[in-house]
Amino acid sequence: MLATIFTGVLLVGRAFARDHASLSRALLGDSVLEDPGLSHNVSSCPGYTLSSLQETDTGLTAQLNLAGDACNAFGHDVANLTLQVTYDTETRLHVNIYDTANSQFTIPSSIIELAPGSNDTSLKNNSDLVFNYESSPFAFWITRRSEPDAQPLFDTRISSLPQTPIPPVRPDDNSTALDAFPLVFEDQYLQLTSALPLDANVYGLGEAVARSGFRRDVGTNGGRGTIQTNWARDDADPEDENMYGSHPLYLEHRYNETTNTSQSHGVFLFSAAGSDILLLTPPSSNVSLIEYRLIGGTLDLYFLSGPNPQKVVEQYGALVGLQTWQPYWGFGFHLCRWGYHSVNDTRAAVQKMRDANIPLEVQWNDIDLYLAYRDFTSDPVSFPGEEMRSFIRELAANNQHYIPIVDAAVAHTVNGTDIYDPYTRGVELDVWVKNPDGTEYVGQVWPGYTVFPDWFSENATAFWTEALTNWSNAGIEFSGIWLDMNEVSSFCVGSCGSGADLTNTSTPFILPGKPGNLLTNYPEGYNATLWGPSGNMTVNGTSTYGNNAPAGSLAKRGLGAANQTDVDLNYPPYAIHNGFGRLAEHTLATNATHVGGYVELDVHNLWGLMEEKATHLALLSLHAGKRPFLISRSTFASSGKWSGHWLGDNFSKWSYLHYNIQGVLQFQLFQIPMVGADTCGFNDNTDEELCNRWMQLSAFVPFYRNHNVQGAISQEPYVWESVANASRTAIQVRYSMLPYWYTLFANASTNGTPPVRALFFEFPDERELFGIDQQFLIGRDILVTPVLIPNVSTVDGIFPGRGSVVWRDWYTHEIVNATAGANTTLDAPLGHINVHVRDAAAILLHAEPGYTTAETRAGPYTLLVTQDASGYAFGTAYVDDGESVPPTPSTTITFRAQKGEVAISTAGDFTVEQKLDTVTVLGVGAGKPGSVQVDGQAVDEASWEFDAGLGRLVVKGLGVDLNKGASLTWA
Repeated sequence: MLATIFTGVLLVGRAFARDHASLSRALLGDSVLEDPGLSHNVSSCPGYTLSSLQETDTGLTAQLNLAGDACNAFGHDVANLTLQVTYDTETRLHVNIYDTANSQFTIPSSIIELAPGSNDTSLKNNSDLVFNYESSPFAFWITRRSEPDAQPLFDTRISSLPQTPIPPVRPDDNSTALDAFPLVFEDQYLQLTSALPLDANVYGLGEAVARSGFRRDVGTNGGRGTIQTNWARDDADPEDENMYGSHPLYLEHRYNETTNTSQSHGVFLFSAAGSDILLLTPPSSNVSLIEYRLIGGTLDLYFLSGPNPQKVVEQYGALVGLQTWQPYWGFGFHLCRWGYHSVNDTRAAVQKMRDANIPLEVQWNDIDLYLAYRDFTSDPVSFPGEEMRSFIRELAANNQHYIPIVDAAVAHTVNGTDIYDPYTRGVELDVWVKNPDGTEYVGQVWPGYTVFPDWFSENATAFWTEALTNWSNAGIEFSGIWLDMNEVSSFCVGSCGSGADLTNTSTPFILPGKPGNLLTNYPEGYNATLWGPSGNMTVNGTSTYGNNAPAGSLAKRGLGAANQTDVDLNYPPYAIHNGFGRLAEHTLATNATHVGGYVELDVHNLWGLMEEKATHLALLSLHAGKRPFLISRSTFASSGKWSGHWLGDNFSKWSYLHYNIQGVLQFQLFQIPMVGADTCGFNDNTDEELCNRWMQLSAFVPFYRNHNVQGAISQEPYVWESVANASRTAIQVRYSMLPYWYTLFANASTNGTPPVRALFFEFPDERELFGIDQQFLIGRDILVTPVLIPNVSTVDGIFPGRGSVVWRDWYTHEIVNATAGANTTLDAPLGHINVHVRDAAAILLHAEPGYTTAETRAGPYTLLVTQDASGYAFGTAYVDDGESVPPTPSTTITFRAQKGEVAISTAGDFTVEQKLDTVTVLGVGAGKPGSVQVDGQAVDEASWEFDAGLGRLVVKGLGVDLNKGASLTWA
């Protein structure tokens, strides 16, 4: 958290870096290498020649031999490679290029266990995808079997790429010069380039806050292209730079101008190496391109055939693992603040939420909880253990939950009399990351000098489980865990605590809100100098919005550091575009050592994932049989098996309200669908209008938490009455939709189907939707169109379907008079978020949303059916106890409608206690039914009503048992 408050120390770090190799070697040891024999240019790299090809039952293997003299561009060329091609499944093709000696780092299967291939020998002839190759120089391309002559999905042939050399595509960044496109495989640098269609529709490659939006910038139409750097980094949601997680997966959605149809495919690079992935379009080029530049590892590629976006996401999930099952309570509203300085502060916030009648499901605590900022503690004065136990049990008695923060770094004891069991127990079990000489690697984080768990240690998970168990036993009886700072973050360069005065527990910066670091920034359009610090929309009856606010900007490190002579180029020789410059800045040194001989350079991007897995297993042990609930900051491929994610330390800016949608959509691709942003913004001060709109938006994304920084003005939803009203309304709708959300997430855990979808996911042939990320779909049926700019009372939104789909207002059930294929202007007064439901849907809802999800679940159900013109509608609802780890008893209820009938069928072994009270059918027609029947028995006319203008039939007081089949008919 809060990398932005470290600006001073980071600038000092950069200044130190300019003292060249002497100081860097003192800090990092052998991590700084200067090899005068390296050319730093790939134009002379000879590529490889294929030989010794052998057909296998499921693909082929071959040798790749260096085709000429070594070029040694950014490392030492590997002379002999192995190519292994495997048709894994009908929809997945695996192409693995690795050093024959197996010296390069690859991700152990104990860390990420990918799904094996099917060993189906027929796939060589009937799989969706086809591997094609040229022998000399070796190149390959991937095509669809059904379209062998179409532009390949992935194409590394020199003849398919622009002529080189190409001057820097970004004039301010010399590293974007494209000298040549050979296959380069060196010990410290790997390069592979593929042609893409000009102006390709590319999504994914994260984690990113991309100014271009969910659709990535490929360098056309005035764009600069994308440099997606994969190096986990603790920095507060920087725009167009590397950040917390690394996900080298992209989805390309390709439109056929001839048929006016589209297909999607996915490409996943299974590598933890630090890397740059470039999306560029050279001037006058007839293709765009993607170029991988890795500083280690191998080229281990998986191609996913789709052919639609949803299928690509599902196929990726089948490979890396599906998201963990979420507990029902996890979909409630969560509240946190760095600034609840005592248990009484925290309890008061809970009570204020109750007094304001704003539903609260989960209360959180930030690092205020700790004694001296030490993990697994609570301050004996402000958060005494027994008082915390009492407070948490009060929450539990009200069907509420509690989650504390766990930081990645563990405090080092300061002297022989310092008693801190987590550190000493870790020493006993030998679980700390080491220096190359075998001593403890000692960094610096909140508590002062710290050590870091080495997840490769065989005792690490047992240590972590023990620490969490002891903490719970000491009074912090958590329901879930919040994992922060796990990129992993360290405030100093190198093992700065080795030989240091460990009694110095001060931090090299001023905490936010303290003198010298007061928070004075507000959202765009609010001027605190004129209107004061309240953030109110009006002061003395006058609107506070205006173009009189300082614009403000986030400091950005320029790109192209690899070619700046005044920058110390740390190992490895190719300098990826790490936003902090040196790879060791604000994290562990690249030569920090892990059990098994692994070095941080190779495993850096895995730290957060491995902590998530250990924490998930610990919670399974501590809360036997119950689903763990985790929210983590740093993620990698397969993190969703263990954890959800929040979008990090965002800002109270309107631009970040928009980025909220982009982030949620990204993580649907990455199979981490339980995701959301810090509502109202974390850094800086929010204001009334922004918080109002954000509380509404976040009610329609999976993870819903309001959280902000110490020293900022309060932003709990009860602070402003307009925000309280908007929150109550939005949460009521959210809680009514919980059966729908829960079913979507059951499908995600079973099939990998994304719960939240970009509009083109459901309407893949509508080109006008390809760049839309101001709106989104929940499942296939619900369209959300939020306000994302200040001082407006309308919003423009597009209604997919080009007129073939009927969209109705969620609240009024009125049909939208939408412009086909273009924007429609909608009323959006403050406190209202536009939500629409499509035809052909059948959605089970909670009829009586309560204060908690448990209260809500205890009430009856209602069913909303939106028939299309033919009378058709369909939907399902998955029901279980909401907390047990599957396999567990469950029931799936299916709803099918046709003209004059809604049929309900049930399959499963879970008893659904709540009855179906009301059925609302839209699209019945203008004529009032003569009679209504349930299971052939007439319903009293007083129990149903008909609205001819809406074509709406509402039948109440049904009491239908959802454990049995039933039918509702009307004539």
